[in-house]
Amino acid sequence: MSAICEMQFDNPRTITVNRPRVLFLARSLHQGGAERQLVALASGLHRRGWPVTVVCFYGGGTFQKDLEAAGVPLIDLRKGGRWDVFRFSWRLWRVFRDADADIVHGYLTVANILTLLARVAHRRTKVIWGVRSSFIDREKRDWLARLSFRLSCRLARFANSIIVNSEAGATHHTALGYPEASIRVVHNGIDTQRFRFDGEGRERMRRTWGIPDTSVLVGLVGRIDPMKDHPTFLQTAALLAARDPCWRFVCVGGGKPDLVQAAKSQAERLGLNDRLVWAGPQDAMAAVYSALDIAVSTSYGEGFSNVIAEAMACGRPCVVTEVGDSAAITGDSGLSVPPKNTAALCEAIERMRQKLTAEESALALNARSRIVERFGMDKLIDRTEAALNALHRGEQHEEVSPVS
Repeated sequence: MSAICEMQFDNPRTITVNRPRVLFLARSLHQGGAERQLVALASGLHRRGWPVTVVCFYGGGTFQKDLEAAGVPLIDLRKGGRWDVFRFSWRLWRVFRDADADIVHGYLTVANILTLLARVAHRRTKVIWGVRSSFIDREKRDWLARLSFRLSCRLARFANSIIVNSEAGATHHTALGYPEASIRVVHNGIDTQRFRFDGEGRERMRRTWGIPDTSVLVGLVGRIDPMKDHPTFLQTAALLAARDPCWRFVCVGGGKPDLVQAAKSQAERLGLNDRLVWAGPQDAMAAVYSALDIAVSTSYGEGFSNVIAEAMACGRPCVVTEVGDSAAITGDSGLSVPPKNTAALCEAIERMRQKLTAEESALALNARSRIVERFGMDKLIDRTEAALNALHRGEQHEEVSPVS
């Protein structure tokens, strides 16, 4: 076991009075919406004096340096790959045994299942499952992912509490067998200091992508994955491009090589090569969002979309599909359409362009204000604190009202 896994745990009751010791368990800290939320949450709780530790299967992820900079203890289990089962399980068992945490909080399916080991290590330890999705087309996942999810539906009743980041996710998982009485909705939090309009970044990104000031830039931000439905975005882009030369498009995000190549081949067949930029993964996301005129989400399965909320925090109006909590996030600052409906998406984007022409400043202010007021990072930390304290005291959670 690595040196970091050999760390000694202090007595949790000598660290912070009246606050339970919390252990977060996640697969990795590589780039992704769930991982960013975990790091932000753990860092925020740490700043408020909570005794928090993050445990991950695989170390060295994109967000690890952010966690370390915040001073949050990290335990890297150094999993050797998918089939490193026995040594990995032994390491995890030792961490649970030595940590003697009051609460172990999992993030995503496999980590959630493994949190149940903590209850075997210490009977008084309570377990929270963190569910970060609503509908996922699991037939497009490998056999192990499908098996893990089916197992999670059977084991969910053993979790003391289940935190879901969207109303849609709560409804979906309840229908699949997750116990409704254990589910609590805590929406994602957005760092509205990091995600805000960046004028210089806008100019820099548009210059890099070769986008003139006179062009209207429509962007899809997200990994290239079937759920994100790039084909509908590309078909819509082709329709718009045929109607007006002002339209330009950008796809931001990576993906598996075969999926990336399939998307690029479709764009070429549609004649979009001169209108479309494949930007790949980006680090300066506030600049990326700021460079857009309209942000689009074409997903046919979402829970709480970080991309939509981040774009809105940067003052970008959004056109989204009516899946998950997407329409509830945008409210009256955006437009929503049914998924996989090219004609409706095309019409909505053109309507949003007209609204931008008439009231650009008001749209930007409305979009940002909605995120600051409803989904700021402080809201995530406040609501999670309430959930942790209630669980530690053995209280039933209160109902959480849907976003309006």
